[in-house]
Amino acid sequence: MENIRQKKAFICDMDGVIYHGNKLLPGVPEFVDWLKHEKKRFLFLTNSSERAPRELQEKLSRLGLEVPKEHFYTSALATAAFVSKQSPGCTAYVIGETGLINALYNAGITMNDVNPDYVIVGESRNYTYENILRAVKYIQRGAKLIGTNPDLTGPAEQGIVPATGALISPIEQATGHKAYFVGKPNPLMMRSALKRLGCQREDTVIVGDRMDTDIIAGVESEISTVLVLSGCTAREEVDSYAYSPDHILNGVGDIPG
Repeated sequence: MENIRQKKAFICDMDGVIYHGNKLLPGVPEFVDWLKHEKKRFLFLTNSSERAPRELQEKLSRLGLEVPKEHFYTSALATAAFVSKQSPGCTAYVIGETGLINALYNAGITMNDVNPDYVIVGESRNYTYENILRAVKYIQRGAKLIGTNPDLTGPAEQGIVPATGALISPIEQATGHKAYFVGKPNPLMMRSALKRLGCQREDTVIVGDRMDTDIIAGVESEISTVLVLSGCTAREEVDSYAYSPDHILNGVGDIPG
């Protein structure tokens, strides 16, 4: 663990690592205080596309943590950056929340429910059969399918809930088109995180609760990995994967020591 504590930069997932829904997880205040006291560079890197960095900042503030908004990076921002680079000035039909829609607008992508260039899907509380019908129609007409992240489920106060990978599946099945996912474990997301931190991979550690996104993202990017058991992955599930985290902890409160 001393090797982990000596790292200069920390990339931390949020859902299942920092909080469940609106409930802060044990040890988180101590962990964040330690990051600040030790002058670590840190970035909260979330596959959730629902909220903008300012909203995430305000959410943590309501939970008692003060973290400047520049410490947050979301799959919505990564998706907007990717799509705008691929097709500047394009249009999109979006199934998602305000965090995703605002990120796309800010990247110069306009909303279009007639003949969009892309269908972009993120977490949504307004997911309906009508959404699916429209998405399928646009893809059959040539629109490209993008998912903000491949997560099938996510942790919440009430337990495990469906995430983007599950919501986009009916669209993939109906059209025969596989989505391109921008969020973790896509190396694009990890490179963006390292660039924002201004650190090399050798000086960085990623902390997450999912083997299939957080840990594999670290393994494939050659970044040290810490799996916390406060979210989606149970200890007994770890051995079923072909790769392993460098450390397994109960929660981030175990990192300061």
